[in-house]
Amino acid sequence: MGEGTGCRVPRRPLPYGALFMCTTDEQYMRRALELAARARGRTSPNPMVGCVAVSNGRVLAEAYHAKAGAPHAEIAAIDAAREPVAGATLYVTLEPCNHTGRTPPCTERIIAERPARVVVAMEDPNPLVSGKGVAALREAGIAVDVGVLESEARRLNEAYAKYITEKTPFVIAKCAMTLDGKIATRTGDSRWVTGEESRAFVHRIRDQTDAILVGSRTVMTDNPSLTARLPESGGYDPVRVLVDADDYLDASHRVFHLDSSAPTWVVVPAGRTFEGGAAVIEVPPGPGGVDMVQLMRELAAREIVSVLIEGGGATLASAFEARIVDKLMFFIAPKIIGGREAVTAVEGAGVERMDEAVQLERMSANPVGEDILIEAYVRKG
Repeated sequence: MGEGTGCRVPRRPLPYGALFMCTTDEQYMRRALELAARARGRTSPNPMVGCVAVSNGRVLAEAYHAKAGAPHAEIAAIDAAREPVAGATLYVTLEPCNHTGRTPPCTERIIAERPARVVVAMEDPNPLVSGKGVAALREAGIAVDVGVLESEARRLNEAYAKYITEKTPFVIAKCAMTLDGKIATRTGDSRWVTGEESRAFVHRIRDQTDAILVGSRTVMTDNPSLTARLPESGGYDPVRVLVDADDYLDASHRVFHLDSSAPTWVVVPAGRTFEGGAAVIEVPPGPGGVDMVQLMRELAAREIVSVLIEGGGATLASAFEARIVDKLMFFIAPKIIGGREAVTAVEGAGVERMDEAVQLERMSANPVGEDILIEAYVRKG
């Protein structure tokens, strides 16, 4: 049911001429957001966008942006409509573009098709677009309303918004730990901290993320593949980013010999090199190894919009100390390991005072099998 409306939201593609049980802007926009989310992990460096074309309560077409270089959602919906959209309303989750990028401006096509109204969830944070697409439509005599389900739209494209405004990726810190905060025993054994359901969940996160980052100690200890393995499709592998600050790695590890469409990049301190990776990224040294802030800038320059850090305690400590983390996803298993020498989730020197701790907000807790997934955002400022 729609939130607070009593309206049923369709969960499958709607046939031509279908009617919602109610015709509020929020319900059509909610459908557009649902469509946009189908391309999660496939549109980088573009945003996820969905569009629904409606005329007199009838759905003429619905579409979403499938991948970078493919038609934008508005154009795909107009092309899919079985009758002209003149006089109709277009519900689109992001402001239509008004500039030429990989595709022509969407506003030109919309204006040519003459819908009576365009409802936009949020303005595009891209300075090339922000406000200009809305202005162009209004100047052409098309009514435009902005802000319907804006918070949901911003959450959907939170990674894109950071990437486009700050020129750095959206960073998720993930770990699997016991209830007492351990990610491995004192002997280094970490298979398996969490259950099968949590591990499957992580593969879905990988499938939706541009890059996965780990430290060399994780590669040396676990010899992971760092791929996305989904039962129904095999998954979309993220770029593998290995931080080798201490010259531990060699090309014998599994990550360098995968049948994967995604490359493996190795990050080293400036002045060093590495033989075996698809690319070597040199960054200045930093606390705990390399300058993580500069590394994020380098990844953004390579059109990496989102990064999942799955490193061990040292890598997570470096990320938190550098203040690059935007969101955390900690899977907590109903286990106790104990031991002063057991590996903790976040190592490093740590803070000296409680008021220096990383502050979190918008925290939620949900069961995943026998485990609990804690999700939260890092409070900025």
